[in-house]
Amino acid sequence: MKTILHVGCGSQDIRSMPSYFQDGTWSEIRFDLDQNANPDIIGDIKDLSLIEDGSIDAVYSHHNIEHVFAFEVSLVLEEFRRVLADSGFAFVSCPDIKSVAKAIFLGQLDDVLYNSPGGPINALDIIYGHRESIQQGHIYMAHKTAFTAEMLAKSLLSAGFIRVHVARDTIFGLHAIAFKKMPGDEYENEVVKAIFPRDENVLESFIFPEEGVDVNAKKVIPDGGWKEVLARSRNKK
Repeated sequence: MKTILHVGCGSQDIRSMPSYFQDGTWSEIRFDLDQNANPDIIGDIKDLSLIEDGSIDAVYSHHNIEHVFAFEVSLVLEEFRRVLADSGFAFVSCPDIKSVAKAIFLGQLDDVLYNSPGGPINALDIIYGHRESIQQGHIYMAHKTAFTAEMLAKSLLSAGFIRVHVARDTIFGLHAIAFKKMPGDEYENEVVKAIFPRDENVLESFIFPEEGVDVNAKKVIPDGGWKEVLARSRNKK
């Protein structure tokens, strides 16, 4: 049985995840700051010290990373990497500030951009956090940083992940899959295809290897889902 750590789970559980995690081979550990969410472990994502090194097969973080300050992002992602087994990966989603900036530029600051389970969402909710939740006293729902696809990938690579895929979706979101070690092609393709949004819901997708070709290299893959692949190099210290 494989183990998935669901950080910042809130009221959600494995049933809210992609079907890849619902085939009966995954055991979920729910982790949240709010004891009212009844998590298996109560804690802050900046400190996963209750979880042993290399004991987790996947980390699932759905809209959590924007709730920590920019200077804390590296600590959170390094903790994700620490608890992962060598064959493990982290899934990280968050708002896409590039898409939000475009909406603001078009004069849509207070327009409803999409509807979520928590109600209608506008640009201010995406930038600063869901206002209704914060008004109800859930201060931890405030947003403290933001990411573009490139910045999210850079943060994951800087935390020590070797291979990072990032997709920009059509509803102002980013989705990243970061592998602790370089995966085999078949496994990598299986994970990405199963977890990322469907092609019709993706604006563009990128792959960031540890060592790329030219920093400006860009190629289009005609079949299989990836609309665009951007290879970026990472200098080893």
